[in-house]
Amino acid sequence: MQQLPKYVQEKDGKLWLTEAEGNNLYIRYGIKEVVYEKQSPYQHVMIVDSYDFGKMLVLDGFVQTTAGDGFIYNEMIAHLPLSFHPNPQRVLIIGGGDCGAAREVTKYDSVEMIDLVEIDASVVDVCKKHLPEVSGNLSDPRVNYHFTDGVGFVQDVDTRYDVIIVDSSDPVGPAVELFGLDFYKNVYRALNDDGLMVCQSESPLFYADVMQQTYERIDSLFPIAKTYSATVPTYPGGFWSFTLGSKRYDRPHTTFDKEARYVTDGILSQCFQLPQFMQDALRGETNE
Repeated sequence: MQQLPKYVQEKDGKLWLTEAEGNNLYIRYGIKEVVYEKQSPYQHVMIVDSYDFGKMLVLDGFVQTTAGDGFIYNEMIAHLPLSFHPNPQRVLIIGGGDCGAAREVTKYDSVEMIDLVEIDASVVDVCKKHLPEVSGNLSDPRVNYHFTDGVGFVQDVDTRYDVIIVDSSDPVGPAVELFGLDFYKNVYRALNDDGLMVCQSESPLFYADVMQQTYERIDSLFPIAKTYSATVPTYPGGFWSFTLGSKRYDRPHTTFDKEARYVTDGILSQCFQLPQFMQDALRGETNE
């Protein structure tokens, strides 16, 4: 019998993927099979086929995106900044190896170039092959792949982008630098005079400190900083935040007309209406 990856256990004849969030929360998914798994030079990469969410990309034991709900995250991290900018032509995506965000960006005719910077080439390969519901098996000629470290790339880049999307994993290990002030300074420098950026800023329920710190750092650099939210069922707590930093634009410039499953005109404005506990957290206030 083939040995199961350490994140997958068999119980009562059924396979379970267990994701550990800290020491107090475990999330278990019933899965049909392990489609792919391999240790890359950077992380353990796995595709599993789950009963409720379809195929999942799992990195080092943590679910990154799924066929079932990946469209929510990717639409929200891509369409918000692209809807704010009146003429996005050059877009940089840092992370996003599942190709989902890039797939959404290709829906904009004005975009001439998309640089996708992903440190682990195997993530792109397996998502194109095994997770087409997210990647769309992306083959758009405007997409340029750079398999390198995003921190170093944005530090040395001499291109000026209209939109930068930071589609990072959680702030652990190498990804910690993608939440640092120095990194955001380099992102600011790499943008045109009317450019804007967006990043995922973690769960407002479990990682409010990360969300608040991210907003603070972006707010210290950009004249316009906004946090918005969406519901992504497979992320811990099901509630997720994103933070936008803009040099000029503070609202969508036109009616949303792209093909989408989650984003609408109403979502583009409503997502910035935050519940009170998120507003308090962004000010550094707690009710403990």
